[in-house]
Amino acid sequence: MTQPISLRSLTAPAAAGFEQPFEMLEACHERVHRTLALLARLRAHLRDNGADVQAQQAARDVMRYFDLAAPQHHLDEELHVFPPLLAQGDPRVVEVVQRLREDHLQMEARWQAAREVLALVAGAQVDRLSEDQDARLEAFAGLYDGHIRSEEEIAYPAAQAVLDEPARAAMSEDMMRRRRTG
Repeated sequence: MTQPISLRSLTAPAAAGFEQPFEMLEACHERVHRTLALLARLRAHLRDNGADVQAQQAARDVMRYFDLAAPQHHLDEELHVFPPLLAQGDPRVVEVVQRLREDHLQMEARWQAAREVLALVAGAQVDRLSEDQDARLEAFAGLYDGHIRSEEEIAYPAAQAVLDEPARAAMSEDMMRRRRTG
């Protein structure tokens, strides 16, 4: 009998609402970590059990998060966090923001390669991952730790220091509006 791939952590309630945009961004990071943990469990499950029904569902869950929520999160940062940091001109912060933007491009490209693998698993078209397929999943997942750390330790605090209350309210409203219509 196979061990179930726990999906419970993906359904945990968000810790913050849109009225607290930076707390919401950090809550999104927590969901990224939980989804990447699910991806790691899926990879182990595939090695031990193959692409059974549980693996197929886990692959769909990972795809759903990175297809829908992650792009909105990156857009939040591209629209509301990075521009004021570039405008304020602190060379150290500007360098970090430029790297974060490049990370977003790499994440998008690597997501497409990882998604192809997950779609095969979700569709029961592979039973086990090839070395190349597993490497694509690892290459995607490996981008996140340093990226999130730079956002939470440098970019978010710097943005909070330069964004006044009306700018934060506009950020909150845009985040809610895009998700309602998206």
